[in-house]
Amino acid sequence: MPPSWAGPCGKVKELVLDNCRSYEGKIEGLTDEFEELEFLSTINVGLTSVANLPKLNKLKKLELSDNRISGGLEVLAEKCPNLTHLNLSGNKIKDLGTIEPLKKLENLKSLDLFNCEVTNLNDYRENVFNLLPQLTYLDGYDRDDKEAPDSDAEGYVEGLDDEEEDEDVLSLVKDRDDKEAPDSDAEGYVEGLDDDEEDEDEEEYDDDAQVVEDEEDEEEEEEGEEEDVSGEEEEDEEGYNDGEVDDDDDEEEPDEERGQKRKREPEDEGDEDD
Repeated sequence: MPPSWAGPCGKVKELVLDNCRSYEGKIEGLTDEFEELEFLSTINVGLTSVANLPKLNKLKKLELSDNRISGGLEVLAEKCPNLTHLNLSGNKIKDLGTIEPLKKLENLKSLDLFNCEVTNLNDYRENVFNLLPQLTYLDGYDRDDKEAPDSDAEGYVEGLDDEEEDEDVLSLVKDRDDKEAPDSDAEGYVEGLDDDEEDEDEEEYDDDAQVVEDEEDEEEEEEGEEEDVSGEEEEDEEGYNDGEVDDDDDEEEPDEERGQKRKREPEDEGDEDD
């Protein structure tokens, strides 16, 4: 009779056991009951071999980095026959003979051996590709040194960033075609408003200045008219004064004539007496 938790285990597709402790090459709780498991990560759990891994027929990706594995990889073809990605980075793999049993993994497309001594061998990459012809990517790059797409989480995130950039570009193009956004952004719109306000202020200033100039001209004209009027009045007054003087002279002349007449009259009287 299977354990009571066998049911749920049979539905699990991804299992991460990083930094757990293994005992005699075994990880407690990891059994072949995980029959639907497709991704298993056992990073830094102290494994020295993979001999005690359960049989996982549907497993496609196996993370074994940062352990102490030095050999015994032939069991993987039996226990995980459908592996497509295998990460053995940071283990004690020293020569090509240790990875030669991986030939039997016919579906293996990606192999990582970072920080293993085997990577220090001459013509390491060329020899591994020749030894394992089914490989497409070694340490994240193909035979032509082209990086594997979405090879890890970083690649996945980069893919998301690219999609977001594409969406932004499409959005900008749509805005341009639909003419929904006449200005490039709010800042440009505000700058346009500021320019309009400045132009209006300048026009109002010019109008005010023109009004002031007109008022000054009117005041000057009024002052000129006042000066003309005062000049005429002065001339009239001078003329009037001259007239008075003439009148006085005229008035004095009859008095003299009268005196002369008075003098003549006694003389005439004397003549008559004689």
